[in-house]
Amino acid sequence: MANNRRHFVIASVLIVIFTVLVYWLLDGVLLKPEAAVVQAAPIDNLFDQHIWLIAFLFALVVVFMCYALIVFRARGDEGDGEHMHGNTTLEIAWTVIPCVFVIYFAVISTTMLFDITRPHPDEYVVNAEGRQWSWLFTYPESGAITQELVLPVDTPIRIDLTSDDVLHNFWVPEFRVKQDSVPGKTTYVRFTPNKVGEYVLRCAELCGLNHSGMLAAVRVVSRDEFDLWNSEQIAQIQE
Repeated sequence: MANNRRHFVIASVLIVIFTVLVYWLLDGVLLKPEAAVVQAAPIDNLFDQHIWLIAFLFALVVVFMCYALIVFRARGDEGDGEHMHGNTTLEIAWTVIPCVFVIYFAVISTTMLFDITRPHPDEYVVNAEGRQWSWLFTYPESGAITQELVLPVDTPIRIDLTSDDVLHNFWVPEFRVKQDSVPGKTTYVRFTPNKVGEYVLRCAELCGLNHSGMLAAVRVVSRDEFDLWNSEQIAQIQE
């Protein structure tokens, strides 16, 4: 019994160490661009929790397997091993614990989804139409139509998405949120940009030959700069 406990302690320590190493590797490989919207914080937190869980499960399997292969390998004894019928406690544990994790992630994911898609009374609306292979943006407030998406910082935004042909997907990596644009239907994506800068809108739904080239410039600017830009667009329309 004491010997079994020693093996369990050693394997547990190795699992902890290996989990940290795997998380460090995954976090380094899966580089997330710098967040530029308010909604990115809970999304990134959910990503991190999933990466920790993946790292732990990978370490759990690999460490126990390698430890058993090395420590309990046969040393000249070719006889049959001890017969084990099963372990009811272990079987209950590996059924209940995954269920707990599934329920936990389902609850926090659903709560987060409702939170980041909740309408805001002061949201600024822009219509975005996807077409093979470009984006067209219409600003209902001013009537401006552009191929560049310009947004005011620290302002709740709602993008109304439509498609002129096939399925497309609105995705700015720094904004984290994604949403399909569907032919014959209007879909929505909401976010609040909190960092002034220039970004790239990408289509994240395979949509044909030039799918990878379906890009659009996105600029998040100060409120004063946006008001000036908006006034210039209105002036051009009135000319």
